Amino acid sequence: MSPKKPTEGSPSSRTRRRRKPGEPGKPGKPGKPGKPGKPGQPGQQRKKKAQKARGKTEARSNDRPRRKPAGRRARTGGADARAVLDVLEAAQRPLRLDAIARNLGSARSESSRQQLERVLDELTRSGKVLANRRGAFLLIDRTALRSGTVQGHPDGFGFVVLDEGGDDVYLSPKEMRQVFHGDRVAVRVRERPGRGRTRLEGRIAEVLERGVSELVGRFQLERGVSSMLPSDPKQSHHVLIPPDGRRGARNGQIVVVEITRHPSPASEALGRVKEILGEATDPEMEIEIAVRTFGIPHVWPEEVLAEAAAFGDKVRPRDKRDREDLRDLPLVTIDGADARDFDDAVYVEPARNGWRLIVAIADVAHYVQPGSALDEEARRRGTSVYFPRRVVPMLPESLSNGLCSLNPNVDRLAVACDMRLDDRGKVLRSRFVKAIIRSHARLTYERVDAILGGDEGERAANDALIEPLENLESLYRKLASARRRRGALELDQPEPRFVFGSDESVTGVVPAVRLESHRMIEESMIAANVEAARHLERDRMPALFRVHDGPDEDRVRDLRRTTGLLGYPLGGGDEPAPRHFAKLLRDVQGTPEAPVVTVLTLRSLSRAVYRADCGGHFGLALDAYAHFTSPIRRYPDLLVHRALGHVLAGGKRHDYAHDLPAMKSLGQLCSLNERRADEASWDVQAWLKCRYMEKRVGESLDGRITGLAEFGLFVQFDDALVEGMIHVSELDADYYEFRPDSHSLVGRSSGRKFQLGDRVRVRCAAVRTDERKIDLSLEEHTPRRR
Repeated sequence: MSPKKPTEGSPSSRTRRRRKPGEPGKPGKPGKPGKPGKPGQPGQQRKKKAQKARGKTEARSNDRPRRKPAGRRARTGGADARAVLDVLEAAQRPLRLDAIARNLGSARSESSRQQLERVLDELTRSGKVLANRRGAFLLIDRTALRSGTVQGHPDGFGFVVLDEGGDDVYLSPKEMRQVFHGDRVAVRVRERPGRGRTRLEGRIAEVLERGVSELVGRFQLERGVSSMLPSDPKQSHHVLIPPDGRRGARNGQIVVVEITRHPSPASEALGRVKEILGEATDPEMEIEIAVRTFGIPHVWPEEVLAEAAAFGDKVRPRDKRDREDLRDLPLVTIDGADARDFDDAVYVEPARNGWRLIVAIADVAHYVQPGSALDEEARRRGTSVYFPRRVVPMLPESLSNGLCSLNPNVDRLAVACDMRLDDRGKVLRSRFVKAIIRSHARLTYERVDAILGGDEGERAANDALIEPLENLESLYRKLASARRRRGALELDQPEPRFVFGSDESVTGVVPAVRLESHRMIEESMIAANVEAARHLERDRMPALFRVHDGPDEDRVRDLRRTTGLLGYPLGGGDEPAPRHFAKLLRDVQGTPEAPVVTVLTLRSLSRAVYRADCGGHFGLALDAYAHFTSPIRRYPDLLVHRALGHVLAGGKRHDYAHDLPAMKSLGQLCSLNERRADEASWDVQAWLKCRYMEKRVGESLDGRITGLAEFGLFVQFDDALVEGMIHVSELDADYYEFRPDSHSLVGRSSGRKFQLGDRVRVRCAAVRTDERKIDLSLEEHTPRRR
């Protein structure tokens, strides 16, 4: 398997900027969600207090609530979450376990008390209830406490991303000593004046749930003391390892450490080596680190492999029954040269006053049934994760690269979207059908471009496919025109392509080339995705839609101010439509400022997510959009196939395997899994960029300023798709202050100004691969002409 083509355009696949190495957290900016803890394992201190509380009783008059708790279950002794919250609400003060049990009528039943303990554990983990130091439980919203997830920073401080939303709460390095990135905490919050705004600062009152059970990092042995430095820059703790926990690890090796004691204000974290991954310089070690750091499932359970193998390697005759036979149509797959899983094939022919477009997608849902081991594992993974040189697939390779893949010249099961379009690229009608297909060729983007570009050798070798491919190209022109008319954004932000030498070292980081054939397939996939969303809406089926909300007012205001300073105004007032963003990008196209404005526009947009409601897609300027075209690698697409298949089989909404509440929960899970995969991929890219720049320390490089902050400025190099940072202390003998109104760094004494788009010559001063940081020093500065 290999990185797949985009199916919805650049603005939706990755719109939120990852915080750059060395950059302080921005209030209000959500961070990576913490890993879920193991169920049934609350904090040890709280558990001991609760056990102690069960051995004591308080005077019944003191424990009696002031009013009768509401709710039928509260009156009859049921220990559900709502009943427990009602009891604590009515009591108006903290209650011990025995008191809660008496109010619920479950004091005499051991099974009821165990159920109550489980409910209290869940309420504690979810941040609704807190156990105080006396072992009594209280409602968090009745205190000055707020609950949230810790987000660490490489410089030692951190933030709490509050469950209730709003600005993040700053945690000092002292507070961060007792928690890991990903832990859930309750904090006491206070306001402290800052530069131009009030900053929220927190003190940790309780750790509600530990989000880390193991870490991966570099084993260190100094003067007989062993420890592990986590590879994740957001984990700033060294984990001490006792001699009996080393398992033979050598200094400098990369290891996985199981946490045996979490950090506290008075003690360091302790752990023991669970697995030795190897030397830091081993090929693909950066991938092994990322897989474990971000909790990417990568080991196949035996029952999953057995279930996949049971299907064999050929489509069974009985599976071909009751399917429309499309094997004679010259459907072809068009993918990257290193692709191994082919989940979409296309065919175009002229029709009356327009076109017929067929997009055939692998029928993964036929093999992955609800409740099966395959389904459970696919849901847990959520998506395939793409790294340079390696993929962690969502499905076992016997399916993803074999039976489900639309390999050439073999029968395959598919779900086909058969569309009729007019001569302006508008879909007039469409139908979905279960089909049996046979791909007539496995083509690459480069070969298709060569065929359509007149390459005689390629045209002679693919004579039978020339006409369908030319039809596809002609239809693409219509679809592209329709895209521009509706105002969809054209954000062709270059993706890095890593060039590796014979020794597996990185020899280059260059922009991946987007050909016309990429866009031809992308527009075909978008058309099929839109029709899938419309059919699901029409039949009111519970499914996941791809939703991309418009930017909020603050982001729009910041973008308008900055691009205006660059000479490219954003229209549309306080609520610009997609067409206004599209015009901004067209205006700047081909100018030196184009890369900067593209990055700024991307940062202003929200992140696309999966939701159970059809909220529309801002970046593509569409009212309805779903992911249908990649079920081999994305679980939401599999769910869309499952819903469409249910309708095609005559099923109704009421007898479907998934209801709306379940779909809402799946939307959250799939969005989190997608975010996890993206962050793992970005981390590997950052690691590889640092490894590449390690060889260029001391070199002078030309580049352009692409970002500014209080602590320095970021520079994108001309000859490599790599970015480094110049700290303010490296500029010159002056104090520099960041001016948000002009988005510039200005020297107090000299008045020297650094702004976005300025040309610079820098020297690569140092590379800190473990921290994913590239440090630069300034040699020359050429302000942009204004």
